[in-house]
Amino acid sequence: MPTAFAIAAHPDDIEFLMAGTLLLLRQAGWETHYLNVANGSCGSMEQGPVKTAARRRGESRKAAALLEAHWHPSLVRDAELYPEDRLIRRLAAVIRDVNPAIILTHGSDDYMADHTNCCRAVEMAAFVRGMPNFRSQPVRPPAPGEVVLYHSLPHGLRDPLRRPVVPGLFIDTATVQDRKRGALAAHGSQKSWLDRTQGMDSYLHVMDEMAAEVGRWSGKYRVAEGWRRHSHLGYAARDHDLLAAVLGPCASVNGAYEAALHRPAPGRRRRAGHPPAA
Repeated sequence: MPTAFAIAAHPDDIEFLMAGTLLLLRQAGWETHYLNVANGSCGSMEQGPVKTAARRRGESRKAAALLEAHWHPSLVRDAELYPEDRLIRRLAAVIRDVNPAIILTHGSDDYMADHTNCCRAVEMAAFVRGMPNFRSQPVRPPAPGEVVLYHSLPHGLRDPLRRPVVPGLFIDTATVQDRKRGALAAHGSQKSWLDRTQGMDSYLHVMDEMAAEVGRWSGKYRVAEGWRRHSHLGYAARDHDLLAAVLGPCASVNGAYEAALHRPAPGRRRRAGHPPAA
């Protein structure tokens, strides 16, 4: 059975940004896995980090069960997520155990450092997953096969400089939106936290609004999740949009995004012998 792995920074990030796609992959017959790299220890104004992390661990396990995904324990505490040696070795061990064909993770242009550092750690751990000379912790044998990495849109749909981030692939999540909301609602401790620290009057409403905005961008879906595909170099032998191929009728490629990838750089002239853009 092919496997997909959602790897995000904190408990509730998968539900905000990736859960619809993960549910659709599960419905397509894929085995799905779920990992929050950081444990949510900073997500409370009332409880200390140990109790907060324990509560959020329970919430994330419940959410993973609602998503029918295999849950994996967190690896670091909040605000201590860096793409450094120890974390990459631990993350590589998990990726080798799961051996996914698709990884869903954050983008490198999200609004906060735990998210962007998670992206970098996942990129590196996935890159070394098949290298016999890279020693994971705990030790795991190299993982065979190829993997395609997909980066989610940032929370708020803008980069840290407030610029909109456009996806290359839209996934229609209308049929699973209620289940996505139910999984996000499992993170009950976050309602008051997000209300007080980030001005989210209703975090379920915020998630729905983001999905509706991405749906409007697609020009065809009521609600959607957006994805950008990582370069295949070092991860797979060919550039293949596996997510679009698997989800078929629920997937729509953003033609303008793909066309822009093949345009020559501004002001750059084609030299003799240099191939034109595809």
